[in-house]
Amino acid sequence: MKIAVYCSAKDTIPETFLLLGEELGEWIGHCGHTLVYGGATGGLMSRVSDAARRAGAGVIGVVPPKVIAMGRKANNCTELVEVADMAERKRLMREMADCFVCLPGSYGTLDEMFDVIASGTVGEHHKPLFIVNQDGFYESLRRQIEYMKSLRFIPAEEAYRPTFVETLGELKTLLATIS
Repeated sequence: MKIAVYCSAKDTIPETFLLLGEELGEWIGHCGHTLVYGGATGGLMSRVSDAARRAGAGVIGVVPPKVIAMGRKANNCTELVEVADMAERKRLMREMADCFVCLPGSYGTLDEMFDVIASGTVGEHHKPLFIVNQDGFYESLRRQIEYMKSLRFIPAEEAYRPTFVETLGELKTLLATIS
């Protein structure tokens, strides 16, 4: 199974999140899955991809020229795909993956997450999206979604919706049911 992971590339984030990334990468490799990710270095992106590679996973990086120009192109990929821009990166990762996992991140992670949700909502795909709410990281987002539902901006019966998980163990259990 090809698992797209969206996450932070910042090295300054708390160690607990970096360890989460390592554990997920190891699990992807040990289970014989393939990691699809943004092809950049730093933070969770490096921790997930390095651990996946060490554990024997295929690692597909999808990287745009701006990231390459910043000197942040990953060198640990079994396949590295250079794309024209961030929009193409999102589209290609969405097409390549069988499912999506959002670890803690910033604007880029949220952009990728919402791209998957919006495209799923209009029926462009039916692939599951899992949001890892480690230490309550995405709790405010969960509350915002419920608020939007209460005002009927989001229908009670969504055509596509993400699944929030609280732990990596819960994520692994759910991923095992789709592999």
